[in-house]
Amino acid sequence: MGACRARAMSSGRIVPRTYGAVTSMSIDPMEKKPLYHFMPGAGILSVGTYGCNLSCKFCQNWEISQREADRRQFTPEELARLAESVRGQSVGVAYTYSEPLVWYEFVYDSARLMHERGLLNVLVTNGYINPEPLRELLPYVDAVNIDLKAFSQKFYQSVCGGDLEPVLGSIRQAYESGRHVELTTLVVPGLNDSKDEMDALASWIARLSPDIPLHISRYFPSYRMTAPPTPMSTLQMCMETARARLHYVYVGNAGIPGGSDTVCPVCNETVIRRHGHARVELLLRGASCPACGAGIPVKLRGPEPTQDNN
Repeated sequence: MGACRARAMSSGRIVPRTYGAVTSMSIDPMEKKPLYHFMPGAGILSVGTYGCNLSCKFCQNWEISQREADRRQFTPEELARLAESVRGQSVGVAYTYSEPLVWYEFVYDSARLMHERGLLNVLVTNGYINPEPLRELLPYVDAVNIDLKAFSQKFYQSVCGGDLEPVLGSIRQAYESGRHVELTTLVVPGLNDSKDEMDALASWIARLSPDIPLHISRYFPSYRMTAPPTPMSTLQMCMETARARLHYVYVGNAGIPGGSDTVCPVCNETVIRRHGHARVELLLRGASCPACGAGIPVKLRGPEPTQDNN
């Protein structure tokens, strides 16, 4: 069995152990993924399995990512039928909770089915994948949130058991493929919380596009890390540093006033106001700022289809 727990050797071949093994399932707000510029206010059927190809010492989902867990078997067809049955509450399927890339075959087969049936696919991932399989999967993915855990190779090696460059490559590849991309960085005290590192991280993102949303998330002790939670002052500094480079920077797991609202980068008008994950106020005019008319890069839900009784 591999370190990811999701693959094993059989008859000289590496085979998936988790195909269709669902350990977690729920209809979540899109904002919980987190995706703030993709279908704000929508719900999405979220599914996950066990296993991960990284071993982050601060993992918040370690109960399923770092060990096997109880599961229920689904075929892609069964998942698609379930997704269709909850269309009124959900716009599609998010592959999330643990690392969906170790579940690649099932995600790929399911995503193709969802795509054929007009349902959306969301990938919440650490981005640790080779370019070729990612290239095959991306045509069926509508939006992706990638964890950019730090902007340091040392951090990736010592804290996550991986490398930085493949993640940067996946972000670039997803963005250049035209997928909707948002990024998340968990700020861990003393490890990736310096102003210089946050500035370097935001500068790299801005070279792709300053419109890519960045979610700065507050660390809490979990798994193998016992350091106290990220100070609010550190989060504030990281947010201000990133906002000097990027148009849309958010703070999660923390009650910083305005930290989850979308603000027009031209006139500073609040265009989307969020009250936790449960309530979203869309103040936009179409996809534009109501005050100055500037375009806001956000994908909104279309009107609900009307029933034809003829």
